[in-house]
Amino acid sequence: MKDAITPNPWSDDLAAPAATQQVAATKNKPAKAALVTEPPPSRADKPTAPKAVDTHTSDFDIDGLMSDFPTAKDLERFVFDQTGIVLNLKGRANKLKYQVAMDVLNGLDVEPKFLGGENPYIDKADMIPEEELKAVPSRDKTLPDRKSVQNTFISRTVPHPDVEYRAQDYKVEVAFRKYNNGMISYEIMGPLMKRPQGEKIDKFGRIRPEIIRWVNPRTGEQVLMRDDGTLTPQGKRLRAMMQSQKVNTSNYWEVWIDREFISVDSSAAHNPWDLTT
Repeated sequence: MKDAITPNPWSDDLAAPAATQQVAATKNKPAKAALVTEPPPSRADKPTAPKAVDTHTSDFDIDGLMSDFPTAKDLERFVFDQTGIVLNLKGRANKLKYQVAMDVLNGLDVEPKFLGGENPYIDKADMIPEEELKAVPSRDKTLPDRKSVQNTFISRTVPHPDVEYRAQDYKVEVAFRKYNNGMISYEIMGPLMKRPQGEKIDKFGRIRPEIIRWVNPRTGEQVLMRDDGTLTPQGKRLRAMMQSQKVNTSNYWEVWIDREFISVDSSAAHNPWDLTT
């Protein structure tokens, strides 16, 4: 009885045991010369010229587009409906714009300069113009670095500086900051709102605003009280207003804005009279 052949656990050749048995069975047989015969060449083996593959099927042509869509706007809308791609064709040469539209409709890439960004169904003439939002005024350069802020108080009870909104009892959000050197600042932080202004009749007979303007109360951070204790003109009015808002027996100004913080260490607790410590 022949010994069983144990597979090698480290080899990836799963057919190794069978191959070993086959070699053992044919070990003593004489080798025969292998007769190699080549099959006759068939027509399938003959080289053939590669056929041109048409990867692009043109479903649209220029003549059809020119007859169906006489204007650039109509053409842009049709392309947008078919592909979702916005084109910028106004003012282009006639043949060029139809060629670009045909390429997009047939799935070809076009240069970025022919692509637009706005829905072609939106007519700017029918849109209400909107005023550009102004930037926030710059921070007062005489203020200390923001890192030296002692305390910050945000009030949402300050009347709106705009006359119309103040008459409707609108408020603004104001941040009061006190610095370590005694300076106090104020900053109106918002809110931002839009307000229609004027009236006009559009082509459909509807009364619409002439323009949409921003109501932008933001001031940037400005000085309210200087380091010597003097107040700016605007600071005087803000302090008077905050003093009119009561907190128990005091007011907002003294409790929340012009407040003092005293640091007490252990040595001062034992001897408050030694100024050297």
